[in-house]
Amino acid sequence: MKILTISDIQVIINTLGFEGFLQRLVKTLETDFRRWPDFQKSARQATHYAHGVIELMPCSDQEYYTFKYVNGHPKNTDSGKLNVVAIGQLSSVATGYPLMISEMTLLTALRTAATGALAANYLARDNSQSLAIIGNGAQSEFQTIALAHLFPIREVRYYDTDHQAMAKFATNLAGFPFALKPCLNIAEAIHGADMIVTATAAKKKQCLFTLDQLAPGTYIQGIGGDCPEKIELSRELMLNAKVVVEHTSQSIVEGDIQQCSAADIYAELWQLVCQIKAGRENDTEITVFDSVGFALEDFSILTMIYGLANELQLGSDCELLPEMDNPKDLYGLLRS
Repeated sequence: MKILTISDIQVIINTLGFEGFLQRLVKTLETDFRRWPDFQKSARQATHYAHGVIELMPCSDQEYYTFKYVNGHPKNTDSGKLNVVAIGQLSSVATGYPLMISEMTLLTALRTAATGALAANYLARDNSQSLAIIGNGAQSEFQTIALAHLFPIREVRYYDTDHQAMAKFATNLAGFPFALKPCLNIAEAIHGADMIVTATAAKKKQCLFTLDQLAPGTYIQGIGGDCPEKIELSRELMLNAKVVVEHTSQSIVEGDIQQCSAADIYAELWQLVCQIKAGRENDTEITVFDSVGFALEDFSILTMIYGLANELQLGSDCELLPEMDNPKDLYGLLRS
Protein backbone atom coordinates (compact mmCIF):
# COMPACT_ATOMS: atom_id res chain seq x y z
CA MET A 1 0.00 0.00 0.00
CA LYS A 2 1.23 3.48 -0.89
CA ILE A 3 1.36 6.33 1.62
CA LEU A 4 1.41 9.89 0.26
CA THR A 5 2.43 12.66 2.63
CA ILE A 6 2.05 16.40 2.16
CA SER A 7 5.64 16.44 0.84
CA ASP A 8 4.72 13.95 -1.89
CA ILE A 9 1.70 16.04 -2.87
CA GLN A 10 3.85 19.15 -3.05
CA VAL A 11 6.31 17.39 -5.38
CA ILE A 12 3.49 16.22 -7.66
CA ILE A 13 2.01 19.72 -7.92
CA ASN A 14 5.38 21.38 -8.43
CA THR A 15 6.28 18.84 -11.12
CA LEU A 16 3.15 19.61 -13.14
CA GLY A 17 3.04 23.28 -12.15
CA PHE A 18 0.06 24.68 -10.27
CA GLU A 19 -1.92 25.65 -13.36
CA GLY A 20 -0.99 22.42 -15.14
CA PHE A 21 -2.18 20.39 -12.16
CA LEU A 22 -5.38 22.41 -11.92
CA GLN A 23 -6.12 22.06 -15.63
CA ARG A 24 -5.63 18.30 -15.45
CA LEU A 25 -7.88 18.10 -12.40
CA VAL A 26 -10.71 20.06 -14.04
CA LYS A 27 -10.59 17.65 -16.99
CA THR A 28 -10.61 14.65 -14.65
CA LEU A 29 -13.61 16.03 -12.77
CA GLU A 30 -15.45 16.73 -16.01
CA THR A 31 -14.82 13.18 -17.20
CA ASP A 32 -16.10 11.71 -13.93
CA PHE A 33 -19.18 13.96 -13.75
CA ARG A 34 -19.96 12.91 -17.32
CA ARG A 35 -20.12 9.27 -16.19
CA TRP A 36 -22.25 10.07 -13.15
CA PRO A 37 -24.49 6.97 -13.49
CA ASP A 38 -21.42 4.69 -13.20
CA PHE A 39 -20.83 5.65 -9.57
CA GLN A 40 -22.28 4.40 -6.32
CA LYS A 41 -23.02 7.66 -4.53
CA SER A 42 -24.34 8.73 -1.16
CA ALA A 43 -24.47 11.84 0.98
CA ARG A 44 -21.62 12.10 3.44
CA GLN A 45 -21.96 10.78 6.97
CA ALA A 46 -21.56 13.70 9.34
CA THR A 47 -21.18 13.72 13.10
CA HIS A 48 -21.88 17.19 14.47
CA TYR A 49 -20.56 18.76 17.66
CA ALA A 50 -21.13 22.16 19.22
CA HIS A 51 -17.66 23.23 18.07
CA GLY A 52 -17.38 21.45 14.72
CA VAL A 53 -18.07 18.44 12.54
CA ILE A 54 -16.32 15.21 11.48
CA GLU A 55 -17.38 13.56 8.22
CA LEU A 56 -16.82 10.46 6.09
CA MET A 57 -17.30 10.80 2.32
CA PRO A 58 -17.43 7.56 0.25
CA CYS A 59 -17.70 7.05 -3.50
CA SER A 60 -17.08 4.11 -5.83
CA ASP A 61 -17.13 2.92 -9.41
CA GLN A 62 -16.48 -0.68 -10.49
CA GLU A 63 -12.69 -0.36 -10.15
CA TYR A 64 -11.95 1.89 -7.19
CA TYR A 65 -13.57 2.70 -3.86
CA THR A 66 -12.56 5.94 -2.14
CA PHE A 67 -13.44 7.71 1.04
CA LYS A 68 -12.28 10.85 2.78
CA TYR A 69 -12.12 11.61 6.48
CA VAL A 70 -12.53 15.36 6.96
CA ASN A 71 -13.36 17.75 9.77
CA GLY A 72 -14.53 21.32 10.12
CA HIS A 73 -13.54 23.11 13.33
CA PRO A 74 -13.67 26.91 12.79
CA LYS A 75 -12.16 27.74 16.18
CA ASN A 76 -9.03 25.66 15.49
CA THR A 77 -7.25 28.62 13.95
CA ASP A 78 -7.34 30.39 17.33
CA SER A 79 -4.88 27.76 18.61
CA GLY A 80 -2.73 27.51 15.50
CA LYS A 81 -4.50 24.53 13.96
CA LEU A 82 -6.24 24.23 10.61
CA ASN A 83 -10.01 24.60 10.38
CA VAL A 84 -10.12 21.66 7.95
CA VAL A 85 -7.82 18.63 7.75
CA ALA A 86 -8.43 15.55 5.65
CA ILE A 87 -7.08 12.09 4.85
CA GLY A 88 -8.21 9.96 1.89
CA GLN A 89 -8.07 6.27 1.04
CA LEU A 90 -8.27 4.55 -2.35
CA SER A 91 -9.03 0.82 -2.47
CA SER A 92 -9.41 -1.92 -5.05
CA VAL A 93 -13.02 -2.94 -5.62
CA ALA A 94 -11.86 -6.35 -6.85
CA THR A 95 -10.16 -7.32 -3.58
CA GLY A 96 -11.21 -4.66 -1.07
CA TYR A 97 -7.54 -4.06 -0.30
CA PRO A 98 -6.42 -0.45 0.24
CA LEU A 99 -4.01 0.75 -2.44
CA MET A 100 -3.22 4.23 -1.14
CA ILE A 101 -3.67 6.50 1.84
CA SER A 102 -3.07 10.16 1.09
CA GLU A 103 -3.07 13.53 2.76
CA MET A 104 -6.11 15.44 1.53
CA THR A 105 -6.04 18.78 3.30
CA LEU A 106 -4.33 20.47 0.36
CA LEU A 107 -6.09 18.19 -2.12
CA THR A 108 -9.52 19.17 -0.76
CA ALA A 109 -8.82 22.85 -1.39
CA LEU A 110 -7.65 22.02 -4.91
CA ARG A 111 -10.61 19.83 -5.81
CA THR A 112 -13.04 22.40 -4.39
CA ALA A 113 -11.50 25.14 -6.53
CA ALA A 114 -11.42 22.91 -9.61
CA THR A 115 -15.06 21.89 -9.18
CA GLY A 116 -16.03 25.53 -8.87
CA ALA A 117 -14.11 26.34 -12.04
CA LEU A 118 -15.91 23.50 -13.83
CA ALA A 119 -19.29 24.86 -12.71
CA ALA A 120 -18.33 28.40 -13.68
CA ASN A 121 -17.63 27.19 -17.22
CA TYR A 122 -21.36 26.53 -17.53
CA LEU A 123 -22.81 29.26 -15.32
CA ALA A 124 -20.63 32.38 -15.56
CA ARG A 125 -20.41 34.85 -18.42
CA ASP A 126 -17.44 34.15 -20.68
CA ASN A 127 -16.31 37.77 -20.50
CA SER A 128 -16.33 37.98 -16.69
CA GLN A 129 -13.58 40.38 -15.62
CA SER A 130 -14.27 41.28 -11.99
CA LEU A 131 -14.24 38.82 -9.10
CA ALA A 132 -15.24 39.40 -5.47
CA ILE A 133 -13.91 37.05 -2.78
CA ILE A 134 -15.86 37.18 0.49
CA GLY A 135 -13.88 35.31 3.14
CA ASN A 136 -10.11 35.23 2.73
CA GLY A 137 -9.27 32.04 4.59
CA ALA A 138 -7.60 28.84 3.44
CA GLN A 139 -9.77 28.37 0.33
CA SER A 140 -9.59 31.91 -1.03
CA GLU A 141 -6.38 31.82 -3.07
CA PHE A 142 -7.27 28.49 -4.68
CA GLN A 143 -10.68 29.79 -5.71
CA THR A 144 -9.20 32.97 -7.14
CA ILE A 145 -6.44 31.28 -9.15
CA ALA A 146 -8.79 28.64 -10.56
CA LEU A 147 -11.29 31.21 -11.82
CA ALA A 148 -8.61 33.61 -13.08
CA HIS A 149 -7.09 30.74 -15.06
CA LEU A 150 -10.34 30.23 -16.99
CA PHE A 151 -11.74 33.77 -17.21
CA PRO A 152 -10.21 37.14 -18.22
CA ILE A 153 -10.19 38.43 -14.64
CA ARG A 154 -8.70 41.92 -14.39
CA GLU A 155 -9.69 42.88 -10.85
CA VAL A 156 -10.12 40.87 -7.66
CA ARG A 157 -11.86 42.63 -4.78
CA TYR A 158 -11.59 40.96 -1.41
CA TYR A 159 -12.99 41.30 2.08
CA ASP A 160 -12.77 39.46 5.39
CA THR A 161 -13.62 40.41 8.95
CA ASP A 162 -10.07 39.26 9.78
CA HIS A 163 -7.62 41.87 8.48
CA GLN A 164 -4.70 39.43 8.87
CA ALA A 165 -6.47 37.06 6.49
CA MET A 166 -6.83 39.90 3.99
CA ALA A 167 -3.11 40.69 4.28
CA LYS A 168 -2.24 37.02 3.76
CA PHE A 169 -4.47 36.88 0.68
CA ALA A 170 -2.81 39.96 -0.82
CA THR A 171 0.70 38.64 -0.16
CA ASN A 172 0.01 35.25 -1.72
CA LEU A 173 -1.54 36.70 -4.88
CA ALA A 174 0.73 39.72 -5.34
CA GLY A 175 2.47 38.28 -8.41
CA PHE A 176 -0.61 37.39 -10.42
CA PRO A 177 -1.75 39.35 -13.50
CA PHE A 178 -4.83 40.96 -11.98
CA ALA A 179 -5.36 43.99 -9.78
CA LEU A 180 -6.05 43.36 -6.10
CA LYS A 181 -8.44 45.70 -4.33
CA PRO A 182 -8.98 45.39 -0.56
CA CYS A 183 -12.48 46.45 0.46
CA LEU A 184 -13.92 47.89 3.65
CA ASN A 185 -17.07 45.79 3.54
CA ILE A 186 -18.97 43.21 1.51
CA ALA A 187 -21.09 45.80 -0.30
CA GLU A 188 -17.99 47.48 -1.70
CA ALA A 189 -16.49 44.16 -2.78
CA ILE A 190 -19.53 42.88 -4.68
CA HIS A 191 -20.64 46.16 -6.28
CA GLY A 192 -20.86 45.48 -10.02
CA ALA A 193 -18.87 42.23 -9.72
CA ASP A 194 -19.24 39.68 -12.51
CA MET A 195 -18.41 36.78 -10.19
CA ILE A 196 -18.69 36.39 -6.41
CA VAL A 197 -17.19 33.64 -4.27
CA THR A 198 -18.47 33.28 -0.71
CA ALA A 199 -16.09 31.30 1.47
CA THR A 200 -16.79 32.15 5.10
CA ALA A 201 -16.13 29.73 7.94
CA ALA A 202 -18.63 30.72 10.65
CA LYS A 203 -21.10 27.93 11.41
CA LYS A 204 -24.21 30.10 11.55
CA LYS A 205 -27.06 31.55 9.53
CA GLN A 206 -26.11 34.80 7.87
CA CYS A 207 -27.02 36.88 4.84
CA LEU A 208 -23.85 38.25 3.27
CA PHE A 209 -25.72 40.34 0.69
CA THR A 210 -29.17 40.72 -0.85
CA LEU A 211 -30.54 40.18 -4.33
CA ASP A 212 -30.89 43.90 -5.03
CA GLN A 213 -27.15 44.42 -4.45
CA LEU A 214 -26.23 42.22 -7.42
CA ALA A 215 -25.54 43.38 -10.95
CA PRO A 216 -27.53 41.62 -13.72
CA GLY A 217 -25.80 38.45 -14.86
CA THR A 218 -23.80 37.87 -11.68
CA TYR A 219 -22.43 34.39 -11.05
CA ILE A 220 -22.18 33.33 -7.39
CA GLN A 221 -20.05 30.45 -6.19
CA GLY A 222 -21.12 29.62 -2.64
CA ILE A 223 -18.65 27.26 -0.97
CA GLY A 224 -19.01 28.28 2.68
CA GLY A 225 -22.40 26.67 3.32
CA ASP A 226 -21.55 23.05 4.08
CA CYS A 227 -23.64 21.92 7.04
CA PRO A 228 -27.13 22.27 8.49
CA GLU A 229 -27.95 25.74 9.86
CA LYS A 230 -24.98 27.33 8.05
CA ILE A 231 -26.15 29.80 5.42
CA GLU A 232 -24.41 32.58 3.47
CA LEU A 233 -26.99 33.49 0.81
CA SER A 234 -30.53 34.78 1.39
CA ARG A 235 -33.66 32.77 0.66
CA GLU A 236 -34.87 35.51 -1.68
CA LEU A 237 -31.67 35.22 -3.70
CA MET A 238 -31.91 31.43 -3.92
CA LEU A 239 -35.53 31.61 -5.07
CA ASN A 240 -34.74 34.14 -7.80
CA ALA A 241 -31.54 32.59 -9.15
CA LYS A 242 -30.75 29.59 -11.32
CA VAL A 243 -29.36 27.26 -8.64
CA VAL A 244 -27.09 24.32 -9.45
CA VAL A 245 -25.91 21.81 -6.83
CA GLU A 246 -23.71 18.72 -6.75
CA HIS A 247 -26.01 16.12 -5.17
CA THR A 248 -29.55 17.13 -4.24
CA SER A 249 -30.00 14.86 -1.21
CA GLN A 250 -26.85 16.27 0.39
CA SER A 251 -27.25 19.88 -0.73
CA ILE A 252 -30.83 20.21 0.53
CA VAL A 253 -29.51 19.44 4.03
CA GLU A 254 -26.20 21.30 3.98
CA GLY A 255 -26.28 23.95 1.24
CA ASP A 256 -27.80 27.41 1.10
CA ILE A 257 -30.72 25.73 -0.68
CA GLN A 258 -31.70 24.18 2.69
CA GLN A 259 -33.85 27.31 3.17
CA CYS A 260 -35.92 26.31 0.15
CA SER A 261 -36.99 22.98 -1.34
CA ALA A 262 -35.56 20.51 -3.83
CA ALA A 263 -38.04 21.87 -6.38
CA ASP A 264 -36.11 25.17 -6.32
CA ILE A 265 -32.95 23.47 -7.61
CA TYR A 266 -32.52 23.97 -11.34
CA ALA A 267 -30.01 21.17 -11.93
CA GLU A 268 -27.21 19.04 -10.57
CA LEU A 269 -23.78 19.79 -12.01
CA TRP A 270 -23.52 16.50 -13.87
CA GLN A 271 -26.66 17.40 -15.84
CA LEU A 272 -24.90 20.49 -17.19
CA VAL A 273 -21.76 18.53 -18.02
CA CYS A 274 -23.82 15.91 -19.85
CA GLN A 275 -25.83 18.66 -21.60
CA ILE A 276 -29.09 17.32 -20.21
CA LYS A 277 -29.83 20.86 -19.04
CA ALA A 278 -28.50 24.19 -20.26
CA GLY A 279 -26.19 26.29 -18.14
CA ARG A 280 -26.31 30.07 -18.46
CA GLU A 281 -28.88 31.03 -21.10
CA ASN A 282 -28.51 34.82 -21.19
CA ASP A 283 -26.31 37.64 -19.90
CA THR A 284 -28.74 38.90 -17.27
CA GLU A 285 -29.78 35.85 -15.24
CA ILE A 286 -28.33 35.38 -11.75
CA THR A 287 -26.69 31.97 -11.42
CA VAL A 288 -25.58 30.19 -8.24
CA PHE A 289 -23.38 27.15 -7.76
CA ASP A 290 -24.37 26.08 -4.25
CA SER A 291 -21.37 23.87 -3.55
CA VAL A 292 -21.07 21.80 -0.39
CA GLY A 293 -18.39 19.39 -1.63
CA PHE A 294 -19.29 15.91 -2.83
CA ALA A 295 -17.42 12.60 -2.56
CA LEU A 296 -17.18 12.15 -6.34
CA GLU A 297 -14.78 15.10 -6.36
CA ASP A 298 -12.56 13.31 -3.84
CA PHE A 299 -12.72 10.17 -5.99
CA SER A 300 -11.51 12.19 -8.97
CA ILE A 301 -8.53 13.72 -7.25
CA LEU A 302 -7.54 10.53 -5.40
CA THR A 303 -7.52 8.42 -8.57
CA MET A 304 -5.64 11.16 -10.41
CA ILE A 305 -3.05 11.45 -7.63
CA TYR A 306 -2.66 7.67 -7.50
CA GLY A 307 -1.79 7.58 -11.18
CA LEU A 308 0.63 10.50 -10.88
CA ALA A 309 2.33 9.04 -7.80
CA ASN A 310 2.94 5.77 -9.64
CA GLU A 311 4.14 7.61 -12.74
CA LEU A 312 6.56 9.78 -10.74
CA GLN A 313 7.50 6.95 -8.33
CA LEU A 314 6.46 8.93 -5.28
CA GLY A 315 5.10 7.80 -1.94
CA SER A 316 6.23 5.21 0.58
CA ASP A 317 5.25 1.56 0.53
CA CYS A 318 3.79 0.48 3.85
CA GLU A 319 3.17 -3.09 5.04
CA LEU A 320 0.12 -2.14 7.06
CA LEU A 321 -1.85 -5.34 6.41
CA PRO A 322 -0.76 -8.92 7.12
CA GLU A 323 0.73 -11.02 4.31
CA MET A 324 0.15 -14.72 5.01
CA ASP A 325 0.92 -18.06 3.40
CA ASN A 326 -2.42 -19.35 4.67
CA PRO A 327 -5.01 -16.53 4.58
CA LYS A 328 -7.40 -18.66 6.66
CA ASP A 329 -4.95 -18.87 9.56
CA LEU A 330 -5.16 -15.38 11.03
CA TYR A 331 -4.40 -16.68 14.52
CA GLY A 332 -1.12 -17.98 13.16
CA LEU A 333 0.20 -14.42 13.25
CA LEU A 334 0.22 -14.67 17.05
CA ARG A 335 2.12 -17.94 17.29
CA SER A 336 5.72 -17.49 18.32
